[in-house]
Amino acid sequence: MRRVSARVTLGLNHYSHEQMVVWPELAFATPRKLPRARELRGRVVVLDIAFASEASSGGFSKITKPLIDGLGDRLAAWVDHHDHDLHPKFAGDARFVLATKAQHGACPEMVTPELVSRIGAIDTIVCHTDFDGLCSAAKWINGGYEPYPGSDDDARAIDTRMGTPSTIGQRFDRAIRARPRDAALLGLMVRHLASKLADPSLWKAIDDAGADLIVLEASARELARDYQVVVVKGKPWQTIAVLKLPRGSNYDRTLLLLLGQQKADIAVLVDRDNMTLAAPFDSKVNFLVLLAISGGMPTLVSLPAHRLSETLITLGVESPRTLGLVD
Repeated sequence: MRRVSARVTLGLNHYSHEQMVVWPELAFATPRKLPRARELRGRVVVLDIAFASEASSGGFSKITKPLIDGLGDRLAAWVDHHDHDLHPKFAGDARFVLATKAQHGACPEMVTPELVSRIGAIDTIVCHTDFDGLCSAAKWINGGYEPYPGSDDDARAIDTRMGTPSTIGQRFDRAIRARPRDAALLGLMVRHLASKLADPSLWKAIDDAGADLIVLEASARELARDYQVVVVKGKPWQTIAVLKLPRGSNYDRTLLLLLGQQKADIAVLVDRDNMTLAAPFDSKVNFLVLLAISGGMPTLVSLPAHRLSETLITLGVESPRTLGLVD
């Protein structure tokens, strides 16, 4: 797991101009791929990382729990806003600040000056690789204060895909979607956010990355033409759009899922190994309940592709094989 660290002097609103601000090391992660505890230095804060569910290979016991146990007393805080059945187990542990997606549409709004002050000095931040996670990390570095006015609102709009983020938020979001695994770029974006956008020269790398999304968006629009829309009966949703992706496809997944939701109430993307189901944030669809998944986002889940037939049947498709949706 690549880490990015820096030591800078910042004149932030809540610090004196003479005060040295020491940046923690950063480790970028996803709920399914976490760093090992021994790779992380000192006291650690984990931000916007959901507890793994059984939809991930190994689930909580093999992915999330080893990091919690391995860090032990070095785990200073775990702050997250994704649903999970095991949240109540940690309710008595003040290090865990856990909410549902309905309670907090994005994680940065959970990172407050009071929380950062209570937790105290930390050495490493583990954060998710999306804008939600990067903004949470920058806000923590800034003592719980927004990197720029409205960044909490941008994080909520981007993470829920509801509403329109500001131009600033869109620039970050497009760069992340174009290069989600570029650790150097992610580190630069946290630096830019934590510095309150003070260095305009940092925008060039971010905007250059964002420009790469244009080709991926064009590919997504082309692929979206092949969505197959199925009408279902007896469910709160009436239509499902299913798309089987050609092997080796390059596309912007966010846009492709949104285009599917324009065609139907639920969008389903299927590649060789996995499938992703998505519904609008305000749709009241809860895939976690419907598919008996212990944790994640209620309106966006990924499952192994081999579960496609049973999943479609659960969603109300009577004959997925007859309709050509399953091989």
